Amino acid sequence: MIIQWLGHSVFSLDIEGHSVLLDPFLTGNPLAAADPDELNPEVILVSHAHNDHTADVVSIATRTGAMLVCNFEMGNYFADKGVETMTQMNAGGTYQGEFLNAKWTNAFHSSSFQDGTYGGQPNGYIIMANGKHIYFAGDTSLFGDMSLIGDENLDVAILPIGDMLTMGIDDSIKAIKLLRPKYVIPMHYNTFPTIVQDAGKWAQRVNRETDAQPIVLDPGDKFTVE
Repeated sequence: MIIQWLGHSVFSLDIEGHSVLLDPFLTGNPLAAADPDELNPEVILVSHAHNDHTADVVSIATRTGAMLVCNFEMGNYFADKGVETMTQMNAGGTYQGEFLNAKWTNAFHSSSFQDGTYGGQPNGYIIMANGKHIYFAGDTSLFGDMSLIGDENLDVAILPIGDMLTMGIDDSIKAIKLLRPKYVIPMHYNTFPTIVQDAGKWAQRVNRETDAQPIVLDPGDKFTVE
């Protein structure tokens, strides 16, 4: 499995040639490492409704016919916008696809679209493919049940570290200790002035205080999970 960071909380996964897109926000993203028109995912996973996670959902999903996987309320919203292929989830449920499964988890945040429409409960998800488990936390604060997510034998945890709108560096270290992943990738930082963080110092703390290996990517960089 190849994980590519496209900036902010946008990731593209290559699973034996199958393309999966996470939380597509490329239009208006100053760190965007791809043009939305260049992407051709087969599956799009979306954690919550905020524009910095959904800006390009409709354009990509309608152009490609990708399977959109999101919560019930977001699914209704996107259906009204012309998205036809989707699976509507809720926390605890598992999307079972052709080449991956994705288990929906809790996240502690808010969720609404730019026009004020309620976006339902925010979520994270555990992606399971080829014997690997990737936890994408979405936008969230630290919460104790991350220890239960850690019981899933995580290969990679993708965590926000930007503070202000999500947990910051201090709480991300606590989250890593609960989740116990082999590798951890930071996201949701440096996109805007309010969430600027020093990822190098974060990585030093991860190495010093946890058993996980930090993987700091520049936008466009890739990491192969073996």
